[in-house]
Order: sequence, then C-alpha cells, then structure tokens
Amino acid sequence: MTTQIADSSHVEGEVYKNTAVLRVHQMHGSQPSPREVLDRLPADATPEQQDSAVQANIKPGLVHYSTEPDTLHLPGEKAGKSIMALDLPTYYKQSFFSRSPMFHPELPGGRLGVAGDPIPYTIASDNFITVILLGCFILMSLAFSKSSRFVYRQIKDFFFSPRIGTTTISETSAEVRYQLFFVLVTCLLFSIGYFFYAQTCFADTFTIGQFRLIGIYTAVIMGYFIFKFLAYWFSGWIFFDSKRTGQWSRSFVFLVSMEGVLLFPMVLLQVYFNLPLRTTFIYTAIVIFLVKILSFYKCYTIFFKRMGAILQLFLYFCALEIMPLAALWGALVMISNYMKINF
Repeated sequence: MTTQIADSSHVEGEVYKNTAVLRVHQMHGSQPSPREVLDRLPADATPEQQDSAVQANIKPGLVHYSTEPDTLHLPGEKAGKSIMALDLPTYYKQSFFSRSPMFHPELPGGRLGVAGDPIPYTIASDNFITVILLGCFILMSLAFSKSSRFVYRQIKDFFFSPRIGTTTISETSAEVRYQLFFVLVTCLLFSIGYFFYAQTCFADTFTIGQFRLIGIYTAVIMGYFIFKFLAYWFSGWIFFDSKRTGQWSRSFVFLVSMEGVLLFPMVLLQVYFNLPLRTTFIYTAIVIFLVKILSFYKCYTIFFKRMGAILQLFLYFCALEIMPLAALWGALVMISNYMKINF
C-alpha cells in the first residue's frame, strides 16, 4: 500500500513538473500541440492525467472571422459587393456552381456509381399498345357474339350469289357499326405490322414517338381503304347499276373486316412472342393475296360474269386493286424515310 502511494505521488510530481515547463512555453507565445503535451508525460500516465494535462496547457482561442470585403467577384464588377444588396445583378448571385452539391453540402448529391445500360423500348412492354390490343380482342369477341348470324349470312352471300329478283336483307345500324369497327381494327393492325417492318428495315428510332408514327400509318391506311371504296362506288355509278354497286360495296367491307380478323393472331405473335419478321411478312403477304383473289372472284361474279369481258376485268382489277396497293406501299416507305433519324 505504501509503494502504490509513493508511485502515485511520483507520477503526479512528474506531471506537475512537465506542466510547468509547458506553461513556460505558452508564456513565450508558442502553444504546444496535444502530441507534445502527451509526449512529455510519463509512459504510465492514466487517461485522466493525460486529459488534465491537455486541458491545462492548450486553451482554445476565439475565432476571428475576416472583415475584409469579398474579392471573388466577376470581371467588370467592383470588389466588395454584398450578396444581400437588392440592386445586385442576378448573374452575380447565381453562378454555375450555385446549385451544385459540391458547392452546397446540404444539397443531395445523387446516387453514387455508374449508370447501367437503359432497357431498349419494346412494344410488348408498352402498356398503351397492350390496352389497345386487349380492347380490340374484347370488342371483336363481343361483335362476333352479337353478329354471328350476320357474319354467316355474309359468307353465304359471298360464295353463293343470290338469284335475280331475290330480296336482299339490308344490314341493321348495329351490324354496320360492327363492320366499321372491324375496318378500323384492320387499319390499326396493318399499321402495327408495318411499324415492325420499319423498325427492322429503316431505323430503330424516328424523329417522332412510336404512338404518333403508328397513328400516321393508321391514318394513311385508312385513307387507302376510303379511296378504294369511293373509287369502286364511282366506277360502279358510271359503268354499272346501283344494285350491283351496292352488292360489291357490302362484299368489299366484309373482305376488309375479315382481313383484320386474319391479321390479329399475327400481330399478337409478333408483339409478345417475337415472331420472326420474315414469317410475319410471308403471313401478311398470304393474307393480302388471298383477299385479292377473293376480290377478283367477287368482282367477276358481280360485274363481268354475264358480259364475258375478261380483258376489261383485268384492267378494272389492276386499276382499282393493284395500283392503289402499290401507291400505299410507296407512301408508307416515303413516310418512314422522312421520319427516320439520319446520323
């Protein structure tokens, strides 16, 4: 017990002596650092003794902020402008780093790391296209369920022409609306299919959005069908009677409607199962060729069966079927070339 008291008094004496030496240095204006204070203490000094020595020899001084005017000013402006001055120009208050998180630590600096590769746009992940296709499927199912007898009668009248003098059953307003809806679906499906072709053969990106481009394609294809309908009506009004013209108009609308029904599975496979473009092109060509053959057959049975004018039939068919189709293809290609981005 006596040895411990002697050791403690020895340490306190050493601390007092070293503290006195450090105070002498402080009087001469050279304040020691905490490292110098701790080095002068004995090796067995306790943390409490080290803390007391540091507090006794190092005193924090007052912080004196500079009262000099601001010298970091823009060229052409006088030094000493106060940031609180109301007449100070805006460009003097705001700079390139005014809102930078490096200049203002209180602002969020964003996420750290390197940005990854963006996911490319696909129609399968587009909610708008999905809603349109789902709506078309639901409305087509409802239209078929409501007008199944009308569709059966149209198919029967298409392949079996009614006799002369037979009373024809006219369509109701609901059946006409269903047919017009199917025509609109046909235009939309053709535009989506051609959009896939344009993305592969022309460019991945265009100067306008995908929806606007598909809308332009839809409007052009709709104009193509309207032009054909008016051309057939005008030629029938000039060369044939109104009964045959009306019969052909109903057959024409029915063929366009069924064309959309045949294209719908292809568009679904292309959108959600990445059907190869070559397969899509072949399927669409087969559908168009089949519709043209049926149009040729119906045109023959309505207008030229009793006349026996095969040459006139070919001229009539080429002028109202082949030439408008070629013009439609040229218009779509021209629009795609105009809308694509040239790097």
